[in-house]
Amino acid sequence: MTQTNNSGAVYKRVLLKISGEGLGKEGQLGIEAEELKAIASECVEITKLGVQLAIVVGGGNFVRGATFARLGHIPRATADYMGMLATVINALALQETMESLGQPTRVLSALSVHSVCEPFIRRRAIRHLEKNRAVILAAGTGNPFFTTDTCAALRASEVQADILLKATKVDGVYSADPKKDPTARLYDQISYDQVLRDGLSVMDKTAITLTQERNIPLIVFNLKKPGNMMRVIRGENVGTRIIA
Repeated sequence: MTQTNNSGAVYKRVLLKISGEGLGKEGQLGIEAEELKAIASECVEITKLGVQLAIVVGGGNFVRGATFARLGHIPRATADYMGMLATVINALALQETMESLGQPTRVLSALSVHSVCEPFIRRRAIRHLEKNRAVILAAGTGNPFFTTDTCAALRASEVQADILLKATKVDGVYSADPKKDPTARLYDQISYDQVLRDGLSVMDKTAITLTQERNIPLIVFNLKKPGNMMRVIRGENVGTRIIA
């Protein structure tokens, strides 16, 4: 964690992971304009604090590779590439919405889609951040069989983010599924070792292991509560903090 600056932000460079489902209504596919604008507005507000913001966006509101491969009889690699293209759709929607709110934004894709976005080049991504442009990282790692959670952990390491934020639909990390177990306890802070040992649903094991090895703190919080993102950036006790 960096020291608080005059704006109140405690982080200089942040990697934010947003699920594709976060861009729509609960249980619906596609993008909901109101949800998209709400998320874009919060992202723009934190950039006004001087925070350098990189965003990894998922594509599950259109295609989930593993699920689609199992149910649609399509090879997993192909289904995963379809999911990567779905993240490009989400990234472009988020870019245009953020720019309509006055925040310069660039989409960098791990797949070559040169007509609509730039290729992901680590030094270029960092340069955009240094110029106070928000960076949206699309198409995951560019490889099948890896989730966008793993992409978020990888990119956080590559751009030297101070913190990795995972925006979800729940308040943080619980000891069990709160929808199934009313006694499930919400953790304020836990270790990566405990996440792996207890098999807690935070991110996939590859992402957790990578984040742990790189000693990147991770905060899991509820994206659907207005103002939560700003509270996290200001260092307030929101969600669950996971540390090495």
